[in-house]
Amino acid sequence: MSVLALEQLVAGYGPIRVVRDVSLTVDEGEAVALLGRNGAGKTTTLKAALGMVRVFSGRVLYHERDVTRFATHRRAMLGMGYVPDDRRIFPELTVRENLEVGMKRGTKKGSGWTIDRIYQLMPWLKEIERRRGGFLSGGEQQMLTIARTMMGNPEVLLLDEPTEGLAPHFVRLVSDLIKELKSSGIAVLLAEQNLRFITPLADRVYVLESGELRLEGTMAAMAERQDVRTLLAL
Repeated sequence: MSVLALEQLVAGYGPIRVVRDVSLTVDEGEAVALLGRNGAGKTTTLKAALGMVRVFSGRVLYHERDVTRFATHRRAMLGMGYVPDDRRIFPELTVRENLEVGMKRGTKKGSGWTIDRIYQLMPWLKEIERRRGGFLSGGEQQMLTIARTMMGNPEVLLLDEPTEGLAPHFVRLVSDLIKELKSSGIAVLLAEQNLRFITPLADRVYVLESGELRLEGTMAAMAERQDVRTLLAL
């Protein structure tokens, strides 16, 4: 059973249809990459899954339940987590307070993420837990955003360009974190254009171009295809 499925989704802003007939699935403990250049429709697809943009047609299924017309906060309560590409931390709150804001009871037995568990996974966060968010580096803010989202105990995590603008050290930390999330059974949908980053992480890949799915397959197969590299301008 898929944790998240999009079926022939058409979505966009106002009257504009940005993505058309997008269908994909993400299973428990699986990382799925949504690849494409800037403007391909990756962010719109993620936001449509969360109910943050207009859906013209198609369906969003969460554990086979149709949530297409559910409000964003209701989807979050069910267990859908979202990490945007603009690191929306609370700059006036400390690291620990940012984590506390994200707290939510687990959606299924044994799924609870606590501050202590976050600190075990990212011990350096504990060292700066009293620092205000506005004084963190870009990489630290990105990791805090992911950690705060985990405090909501998601069963599927949608990550939008998580490595954009990050130093290599933080890129490695994000990679390690995604591997840990997969091993804990969390489904991950990852919007990226960095093929090198997602190659060791993703199980399957969907490639978007101009709002439409052009290719799909296993990560191993996609990494070797020249047409994929061409689409990404590599």
